[in-house]
Amino acid sequence: MSVSLHPHHGSEGQLGFSFGAPPSRRIWRVGDLVSEVRLHVEREYGDLWVEGEISNLRSAPSGHIYFTLKDGEAQLPAVLFRRQASLLRFRPADGLHILLRGKVSVYEQRGQMQLVAEFLEPVGAGSQQIAFEQLKQRLEARGLFDPSRKKPLPAFPHCVGIVTSPSGAVIRDFLNIVNRRHAGLHVLLYPALVQGEAAAAEVAAGIVWFNRTREADVIVIARGGGSIEDLAPFNSEFLAEAIAASDLPVISAVGHETDFTIADFVADLRAPTPSAAAELVTAALHNIAERVQNLDQRLVRACRYRLMQAGSAFARARVESILIREKDLLRRKQQRIDDLAMRMESLWRARHRVWGDRLQQLSVRLVRQDVLMRAGVGRERLAALDARMNRTQRESLRSRGERVSALVRQLAAMSPLAVLSRGYALVYDESGGLIRTSDQVQEGQTISTRLAHGLLTSRITEVEREVQGP
Repeated sequence: MSVSLHPHHGSEGQLGFSFGAPPSRRIWRVGDLVSEVRLHVEREYGDLWVEGEISNLRSAPSGHIYFTLKDGEAQLPAVLFRRQASLLRFRPADGLHILLRGKVSVYEQRGQMQLVAEFLEPVGAGSQQIAFEQLKQRLEARGLFDPSRKKPLPAFPHCVGIVTSPSGAVIRDFLNIVNRRHAGLHVLLYPALVQGEAAAAEVAAGIVWFNRTREADVIVIARGGGSIEDLAPFNSEFLAEAIAASDLPVISAVGHETDFTIADFVADLRAPTPSAAAELVTAALHNIAERVQNLDQRLVRACRYRLMQAGSAFARARVESILIREKDLLRRKQQRIDDLAMRMESLWRARHRVWGDRLQQLSVRLVRQDVLMRAGVGRERLAALDARMNRTQRESLRSRGERVSALVRQLAAMSPLAVLSRGYALVYDESGGLIRTSDQVQEGQTISTRLAHGLLTSRITEVEREVQGP
């Protein structure tokens, strides 16, 4: 409502005031007003950077991340939606000082101003380094860095599996060192990307392939040096779990000596460079070869020294001293021969004395034996035994002859031919079967009759059967 004061002396008012018409009013709905403010704020502050400290961080089941961004004087609620959160290379945490890029908006249901984040970046340390430290802490807490789970390398591997780029200098350097130090070692290459988003998955696939085929005794994952962004695939949690799950020992040879990756901590052994990895897998045999070479050189030097000593000694020796030594040796040999000859003569005499005594004893025993008498007794005894044997033989022959005669008589009595001689006959049919009754013959049948002397063959022309009693 507006009031205007005019000096007027008309009749409108006693004091000379005039009153104008009141203006129209706009009434807002709460939702409309909040929406209008949100659109205005988003237009004015649609893309900005805000620096502050994260507090009250919480993750929703939907994947969105909610937190408060504050400094010493004020604070603003902020939200990082799931898609943007999945692209982060580190995990936000309370107390982390960050730069937030996004826009200012208003959450209409609460009428609350908030920051909608599109990108977060740690202040001071880069996101890659933050992600590295966070992943390192998580894997260490899970025990993946524990020395007790590290597998020892085989002392004498027959085959080494290497996962790296087939076109890089790494594989050439690796093969050159292996050929120089251990030409008999087989190297099996699994080609894989070592840089980019797909690199971690391809390196992990190589580890899984070598474990499945068992064609290698040890696995080497190798890559040359680079920035922390270039080495990002080897800071992957997915690759770290593949290394930890490997039954074969894994050597990590990534980057230069000063570069460290998560793969280095999880692997069973870290090699400062790919070339150092080649030296590690060939160390045992190379050391043996070096040891053999050193011993060979020492042996050659020792032989040369002994030959030199022998030459010097031979040069110092005189012919006279050699003759003296040879004559002394000959005398000792002759003395040994004399000693043996005397021992042999003594043994022969002792043996001859024993044999003489034995011969004398035998002669005395022979004289005591009367050969003629002993021969007469033997003849008489032989004659008696001969007579006894003859009697026994005659008696045995007589007894056996009588027994044979009895058996012949018994056999003759039991013979069918003896029965036939008394007038009986045996009748057989055509098949040779014995005919016992008249029922076994038919007219026209041929029969054979066995007599005491001879055989008759007949044909039946007529059969007359007579029934007889039993």
